[in-house]
Amino acid sequence: MDYTLSDIATALEAELQGDGNLRVTGAAEPGMAGEGDLALAMSPKWADALGQGRARAALVWPGADWRAMGLEGVVIAPRGRLAMARLTRLLDTPEAAAGIHPSAVVDPSAEIGAGVSIGPLAVIGAGAVIGANAKIMAQASIGPNVRLGVDALIHSGARLGRGVVAGDRLIVQPNAVIGGDGFSFVTEDASHVETARAELGQGTVSEDSDPTWHRIHSLGAVSLGDDVEIGACATVDAGTIRPTRIGHGTKIDNLVQVGHNCVIGDHCLLCGHVGLAGSVTIGDRSVLGGKVGVSDNLTIGADVVLTGGSIVLSNVPAGRVMMGYPATKIDTQVESYKALRRLPRLMRDLAASRKG
Repeated sequence: MDYTLSDIATALEAELQGDGNLRVTGAAEPGMAGEGDLALAMSPKWADALGQGRARAALVWPGADWRAMGLEGVVIAPRGRLAMARLTRLLDTPEAAAGIHPSAVVDPSAEIGAGVSIGPLAVIGAGAVIGANAKIMAQASIGPNVRLGVDALIHSGARLGRGVVAGDRLIVQPNAVIGGDGFSFVTEDASHVETARAELGQGTVSEDSDPTWHRIHSLGAVSLGDDVEIGACATVDAGTIRPTRIGHGTKIDNLVQVGHNCVIGDHCLLCGHVGLAGSVTIGDRSVLGGKVGVSDNLTIGADVVLTGGSIVLSNVPAGRVMMGYPATKIDTQVESYKALRRLPRLMRDLAASRKG
């Protein structure tokens, strides 16, 4: 890729200072930047490193004395990470020419939109509809009756099961699986886990009962809104009867498990190793930190933040910030932790007082 500094300023919706005709072929950290790189120096801590590289152009913080740093042109980034988001989007264009690779298997009944790229060994099932300008990379699998909106990007090895419906600009990272069967089984008689849950561990199960687990098949598929992203090796299970739903703009990290029948609102973030049991509902704009676990059939309100490692065992009202195991309000959890740390000293004091 080759852009002028003026092109980059326009793409970033940012202020240009200096020579806008400088050409940039990539981005680099300041100390490693060559003459054709845009050095990324969005805060003063990168000022010294700029002198170690050979960059002529940089992305800099407001008020930077860039001429004194030997630069010929800069783009001003008041919000550095937002500028990074726009810059990386500009520079990250997957190489995929429009057309169908000869080794791809495309069912004759599939509808393929204009400008679609289908890579080597990809499979497109019967009745699938692929929106314009979609990119289906090598060895991806699109099941029967899947519907993808425009500008989808399905990376290598990703799997979309039958009947998955997605809006525009879906991104599915490598080896993610959308629309597999949910983990749902039942025994002929009440199982030990059912009895334990109903009677808080006090019940028993007859040894004569049939232990066979009978699969409850998933018929409901998955529905995804616009601008959804699913991380590498993440799994989103199909609903049992109704679809599992993921709202517009929601981003799901690598190795996340979304159980069958879950409903996730708009613009949520689910970080790595989050696990949602079946039939969980999450409100709009909620953020679940890494390794958060949510028990089945719970409701988490809008604008909730669950800190990393939290285990949710009860419903969470809108707007709460929760922490710990079991998850409680963050201030309550912090106070509980402080009290726990004081416990050894309190026990020593108690023992000493008894001796006295």
